[in-house]
Amino acid sequence: QVQLVESGGGLVQAGGSLRLSCAASGRTFSMNTMAWFRPAPGKEREFVAASTWIGVVVYADSVKGRFTMSRDNAKTTIYLLMNSLKPEETAAYYCAAGTRLTNVMNQSIYDYWGQGTQVTVSS
Repeated sequence: QVQLVESGGGLVQAGGSLRLSCAASGRTFSMNTMAWFRPAPGKEREFVAASTWIGVVVYADSVKGRFTMSRDNAKTTIYLLMNSLKPEETAAYYCAAGTRLTNVMNQSIYDYWGQGTQVTVSS
């Protein structure tokens, strides 16, 4: 089992920044990919960014150039630095972890999910 705990959400004005964290515990050695998702209209969850243990980082087109995903050397904590936030990005942000290295934008490949951390962007 793997436990994921997100933190760092909050209220920020449009154009501002927040850094989210996701701490993983348990059998983390088997987790090859960790990612961030958020709800979106018409979708259960929308892909935001993913990082694999071999160092590949993938971003959704909507956040490229504004969001940066990183992970610590022990690969047990991931971060999402979000700059130039927009009001429409108000959502709960969920951390996910899985063993797969492919199709990382698809939420179905992830085995474990956190409870989410709320991000509210005011206009």
